Amino acid sequence: MTNASPLNINLIQEELSKGEFTNLKKMFNGIPPYDIAILLESSSPNNRAIIWQLIDENLEGEILSNLSDEVREMILSFMDASEVAEVTKDLEPDEIADILQDLPETVTAEVLDAMTDQNRQLVKKVLDYPENSAGGLMNTDLILVRPNHTLEVVLRYLRLKKNIPESTDNVFVVSKTNKFRGSLPLSKILTNSPQSLVKDLMKDELNSININTDSSEVIRIFEKNDLISAPVTDDENNLIGRITFDDVIDEIKSEADESLRQISGIDSDTFEKTSTAIKTRGFWLGTNLVTALIAASVINIFKDTLEQVIFLAVLMPIIASMGGVAATQTLTITVRGLALGQIVKANYLYLFNRELIVGISNGFFWAVILSLIACMWFQDWLLAWVICLSMIINLTAGVLSGMGIPILLRSLKLDPAVAGSVIVTTVTDVVGFFSFLGLASYFYS
Repeated sequence: MTNASPLNINLIQEELSKGEFTNLKKMFNGIPPYDIAILLESSSPNNRAIIWQLIDENLEGEILSNLSDEVREMILSFMDASEVAEVTKDLEPDEIADILQDLPETVTAEVLDAMTDQNRQLVKKVLDYPENSAGGLMNTDLILVRPNHTLEVVLRYLRLKKNIPESTDNVFVVSKTNKFRGSLPLSKILTNSPQSLVKDLMKDELNSININTDSSEVIRIFEKNDLISAPVTDDENNLIGRITFDDVIDEIKSEADESLRQISGIDSDTFEKTSTAIKTRGFWLGTNLVTALIAASVINIFKDTLEQVIFLAVLMPIIASMGGVAATQTLTITVRGLALGQIVKANYLYLFNRELIVGISNGFFWAVILSLIACMWFQDWLLAWVICLSMIINLTAGVLSGMGIPILLRSLKLDPAVAGSVIVTTVTDVVGFFSFLGLASYFYS
């Protein structure tokens, strides 16, 4: 068995249900740590505890680094501080820091105490910075050379090191006081004369990333420049560490996971405990109930009109639904544009005008269609006018709120992906019901 394909996962789950643990330990031989991490995430909490006891200790550190935050936190609860220190000793400092951030502060302190002095200092450097910053993403495994070194000296230095850090495409050039001066690609070292000087071949543009840069901006920098690695410097241009593309990929996955969890109100662990699922989903259901009550209170204002013209109740959900779809379309485009850094103050007016035209145009077109259907259905031309006007109003309100609300939330330093959909849905429901029933009250009074 060499990988944890869906079929192998099924077989393992069957063995667990039978209690055949001896066979399971044999089955784990040769499975890469990444696949064992997938297996753990595909198992129930009880089975995870069993699987963890059967895994080779030499693989535990790498498996922990590949687990999602929620599952890793659960696995760490099975371990004491000395065990965590032992299994993580060969990991990169940023990977160890990610693991320690899932532990209580008191346990983190114990793990740090149990580490070697060298590892402790390296990990503390990363822990000093927020998880979603360049400092939190960086590694401290640097290869440093000086501008006046020859390539012969650099090559001799690399041979003495024996092991070059993974994802190394450049060595970094610093002054005697550790000021970042530039990067020297490995390709330059291999293809130029050994007597050439580093300063003549290095890329001397200071394309470093400040240590406080937000992780989203780090992702954009890597995407824009097609980077494999990038140096990280502090405000005084001291070289502190480097970020590699695998760290960026992990951060992209983490951000996507977090956005999905926040928008849907669910935990990203598929097999989370029932009690946890009740709490996390219950909050968002309660939020939805509040917004539904607001919409219901608008309907209640026009209860006399509904009693007088009963078929309004049949068409009312259509108006709100059309506005909701239009708002969601604009909301998705706007949130994506904000996330990619494409929407800025300079192009707000263009987008606002475009969305206004889109809302009015679609509102008018579909209003005419629905008005004709309603007229033929209920034989009432007055109703057709009510539908036409309210549809235009709600689709226009929908696209404007779909753009305006995310931008407002971003200006207030709130995540538009979290609250945007809830607020926009409430707006379109309230505007849809109020415009439809308000116009009906006016025309039928």
